[in-house]
Amino acid sequence: MNSERIRLLTKYIEEEPKDPFNIYALAMEYYEENSDEALKLLRNLATNHSNYLPTYFKLAHLYWELEKWEDAETIFKSGISLADQQNDQKALSELKSAYQNFQFERD
Repeated sequence: MNSERIRLLTKYIEEEPKDPFNIYALAMEYYEENSDEALKLLRNLATNHSNYLPTYFKLAHLYWELEKWEDAETIFKSGISLADQQNDQKALSELKSAYQNFQFERD
């Protein structure tokens, strides 16, 4: 976690609160070392910027890591649906593959 980057991203969010990328980037800064803060930010994105596709892959994985199985499954399915709607074949493929791995590990 880089405190300077966190400070800078927080400033960008204050300056441009409607830009989901800055929130996502801040969540990625927290992802490894502060999963609670990352989860808070990713949930914010899923709620307030629901069309921001990168959110779904990382949020589903974080739920998976936290063993919140139903939440992970819901987010994977939502991301797959959104990727399909947005016709983003790369994201669709990545989400489907991750979801299959998730299902395999759960069985």
